[in-house]
Amino acid sequence: MNKSKIVSALIKSGRALFNSVPLIFGTVLLISLFIKLVPPSFYLKIFTNNVLFDSFIGSLVGSVSAGTPLTSYLIGGELLKGGVGLIAVTAFIVAWVTVGIVQLPAESMVLGKKFALIRNLLSFIFAIIVAILTVLILGAI
Repeated sequence: MNKSKIVSALIKSGRALFNSVPLIFGTVLLISLFIKLVPPSFYLKIFTNNVLFDSFIGSLVGSVSAGTPLTSYLIGGELLKGGVGLIAVTAFIVAWVTVGIVQLPAESMVLGKKFALIRNLLSFIFAIIVAILTVLILGAI
């Protein structure tokens, strides 16, 4: 191994970590604000522990949200702490990362409207399927 490559990789990793600190800090602040403003009883009214309904709602919320996978894990962890079921959180995270309603106009311009719509629709459907399969495999239903 070349020592200069290792040093270069460490410097790049350090910069990436340093650049992600504001994002993490902002996300934690927003989550904290949201937790204070929205009582846990609100989550429990929306998510009813129904496998199909919770996975659908989780996918829907994740689809219209925009962010990075890192922030979805933080939000998902807080949702789990708030009593939201694993299936809803899993669907939320998968849809957050794969479905891009916010980016749909730009994606349509670059890749074509039909492709963008089909890709987002399939990603939404597969977010539900992946959430159900994940929880089934974990045996948490």
